[in-house]
Amino acid sequence: MLKKARVQTTLPAQDISRARSFYSTKLGLEPVEESATGLTYECAGSRFLLFPSQGKSSGTHTQIGFVVDNVEAEVSELKRKGLTFEEYNSPALKTVNSIATTESTKGAWFKDSEGNLLGVVQLL
Repeated sequence: MLKKARVQTTLPAQDISRARSFYSTKLGLEPVEESATGLTYECAGSRFLLFPSQGKSSGTHTQIGFVVDNVEAEVSELKRKGLTFEEYNSPALKTVNSIATTESTKGAWFKDSEGNLLGVVQLL
C-alpha cells in the first residue's frame, strides 16, 4: 500500500518568514509552492515542506538529509555563507573539520533558523 506512495519530509517553523529567509540566503532554495500549509521546496525531484508550527524542533536528530556528490565542497560553501556545523566527538560519531566518515558515508550537520537539524551526506 504505502510502498508506492511518494514521501515528503515536513519540518516545523515557528517563524515561517525567518525560515524562508534562511533557506533562501543560506541554502539558495526558493519555494516551488506557497500555501496556508507552508512552503514547499523541491530538490532533484524530492520535496519537503516547512510548515508554521507552535511546536519547537528538538534538533537532536537529523530531520532531513541532502545527498551531495562532494560533502567537503558543500560544507566549505555553506560555511562561507555563515553556517555553523555541529561537531561530534563520541565513540559512535566523530567529526573532523565538521565531517564524520563511516564505512558508507561522509556527513555533516547544521541547524536551520528554526532549530531543525539538517545534514549533508555523501555516499561512498
